[in-house]
Amino acid sequence: MRLKGLLAATASIALCILINQSTASADDLVDTAKAKVAAASQKADHWDGPTTGPKASADKTIVYVAGDMRNGGILGVSDGIKEASAVMGWNFRAIDGQGTVSGQSAALNQAIALKPDAIILGGSDAVEQKTGLEAAAAQGIVIAGWHSGPNPGPMPDAHLFVNVTTNAMNVAEIAAMKVIADSDGKAGVVIFADSAYAIAIAKGRAMEEVIKKCAGCKVLSFEDTPLADTANRIPQLTTTLLQRYGAKWTHSLAINDLYYDFMGPSLAAAGLKGNEAPFNISAGDGSESAYQRIRSGQYQAATVPEPLAMQGWQVVDELNRAFSKQAWSGYVPGIHIVTADNIAFDGGDKNVFDPDNGYRDQYKKIWGK
Repeated sequence: MRLKGLLAATASIALCILINQSTASADDLVDTAKAKVAAASQKADHWDGPTTGPKASADKTIVYVAGDMRNGGILGVSDGIKEASAVMGWNFRAIDGQGTVSGQSAALNQAIALKPDAIILGGSDAVEQKTGLEAAAAQGIVIAGWHSGPNPGPMPDAHLFVNVTTNAMNVAEIAAMKVIADSDGKAGVVIFADSAYAIAIAKGRAMEEVIKKCAGCKVLSFEDTPLADTANRIPQLTTTLLQRYGAKWTHSLAINDLYYDFMGPSLAAAGLKGNEAPFNISAGDGSESAYQRIRSGQYQAATVPEPLAMQGWQVVDELNRAFSKQAWSGYVPGIHIVTADNIAFDGGDKNVFDPDNGYRDQYKKIWGK
């Protein structure tokens, strides 16, 4: 009897230890999430980019092949490239791929026919457009990308001198950490992504993995739905998800703000207020409409924006390095999350993330402008 009692007591102690360890682990993840979100919420007022490089090349013509100008991120980068090109004295033109693979291919072929010094592939998948990129490279056209692949830096297999982007996995992580932090590790999450883009599906799956590490959280659904057709698909999909999950759906994670452009009316029709669950969080790009929703508390809680105009200036700087036969700068912008608490700074008054770090003056100094 003594032995049985001892064994039972030992088993009970072991079980308590396991439960305590599990609880501690869950609490640690929530604490880590809150610390990371707090760090990413700070002002972006320190320049950590390049301070040296070649002086401005003269008489260059560059063409921006936009994946879809309806996408706020793609449009914002275009504006930054146009602004920086004017400082350089370069000729700039943009061609809209209109959100389809065939449209993007046609736009790329049109750009090649113009025989520019450089082409920028904006928001289109470089692997998907490989044939056109090969044709451009064969003509000696320098090619850069923005969000044309999952990682920043050169993409030699796709003939890209550089792909300008923040680290997509870090963006995905902080968006998912925001969900864990805000829910104290008890979220029911729907994830929206688009497998037409390598960077998009990579971000979506990365967010899914982070949420799965949270013992008290649950991925309710992973919705692979195209960005190019959100206006048609999202309203009905939102209604369907509400019917399927009800109050279990506490948070959404999306690879782009565009999904939330068309979700509000369906949530409102279901009697849900803009500041109630499901709380919508985006892992990019920080569109004007997203800022408006966050500021007014209407169906979006946060976004992890790209510094779009700054990245446009970076693309121009990287092309200037390519023209001068130098390596890419190696610069990868840091991660920043925008919420109602910090939306007023870093360009928030203009409904865009525009870091107050003096990047324009820094690049002008490098270029001798």
